[in-house]
Amino acid sequence: MVRILFVHPDLGIGGAERLVVDAALALQNKGHLVSFLTNHHDPEHCFEETRDGKLPVMTVGDWLPRDIFGRFYAVCAYVRMVYAAFYFTFFLSKRERYDVVFCDLISLGIPIFRLAKQNPKVLFYCHYPDQLLSKPEGALKRYYRMPLNFLEEITTGKADGILVNSKFTSRVFKETFKRISVDPDILYPSLNTQYFDNTVVEEKDQIAGIPVESFVFLSINRYERKKNLALALHAFEKLQELLNSHEWAKVMLIMAGGYDERVLENVEHFDELEELTEDMCLRSKIRFLRSPNDREKLYLLQRAQALVYTPENEHFGIVPLEGMYLGKPVIAANSGGPTETIIHDQTGFLCEPVPEKFAAVMAKLVKSDRHGCERMGEMGRKRVQQRFSFDAFSTKLDNIVTDLVATRGSVNDRKQK
Repeated sequence: MVRILFVHPDLGIGGAERLVVDAALALQNKGHLVSFLTNHHDPEHCFEETRDGKLPVMTVGDWLPRDIFGRFYAVCAYVRMVYAAFYFTFFLSKRERYDVVFCDLISLGIPIFRLAKQNPKVLFYCHYPDQLLSKPEGALKRYYRMPLNFLEEITTGKADGILVNSKFTSRVFKETFKRISVDPDILYPSLNTQYFDNTVVEEKDQIAGIPVESFVFLSINRYERKKNLALALHAFEKLQELLNSHEWAKVMLIMAGGYDERVLENVEHFDELEELTEDMCLRSKIRFLRSPNDREKLYLLQRAQALVYTPENEHFGIVPLEGMYLGKPVIAANSGGPTETIIHDQTGFLCEPVPEKFAAVMAKLVKSDRHGCERMGEMGRKRVQQRFSFDAFSTKLDNIVTDLVATRGSVNDRKQK
């Protein structure tokens, strides 16, 4: 048995959070002891497994600011994570023994974790280099980011093991972190398919106001501008031109996504999308949902006929896997992680991220017979079972963790040798 502490900045309901929760469940199922240390955990805005006690969660440093007058988000996030790392090293590790610290998103705590007398191994999961997620805003922003970018690279290289979520991210990682000569291992995110198979959606979990005969396109993503959600709205507007009146009468679009009132961009972008819908005169055809819970999300995935996934150069994208496992064709941008999960014209469609292209395949699905969508959905489900199964994910992660504990020396040490 290995004792593993997962350290994550904010245990909300995004893709990164789903990954670490699934990783913890996978290792727990393999007989290891797992727990979480985080800067923020809201029981009203989290995955069920972190709320019902299945995964123990400890919160520290939530009193530290998330921003300074609406700016300096990165610095504040780094300070909060460094606080959690010091808490682990000088307090938590003296009370309990941990063999491995699994951290992600922010690497600055890695050298601090390794100061603990227990000398735990540190495994870092890179969803995507943080410096590439920062929007360029001129010279001041560039100078502000320079030391942060340097620290990100240096501290990432101090990990005992480095994982990435796709071949796409692996290429970007090597192009970005040139001082790190060790190739990261690829660990594709997976689905905890037992949850999808065993959870029964009750009447209280169903979303009211969806006509039985409707052909539902579903978009699931956080309300962030980088997720390109406006593409779904513009494509839906174009779809009207490609359908006859009877076909158009039965289609609807549901936009569901993570929404945190503490995050200004979530609030602003949600309002922007609603305004855009009003300008298009499509308010009666489009439904917006904020932070649906797990069971509501499962109901939406079961109820929809197709999934619309709009981000460009997405690092991996867990939502297409969820859609395919539940037998839904997925329409996604032809870049990033979806090119490794979706087979074009078999399990879904990979399109250029322009409204006309998305609308064309949306119309194709509406006009096809019911069996066409079902055949594509069946192929998607089989692909997830064969290539992205939770058992395969659990076994690979278990091997990585046990090998890491058994080896001596870090990635950085081995590199120097």
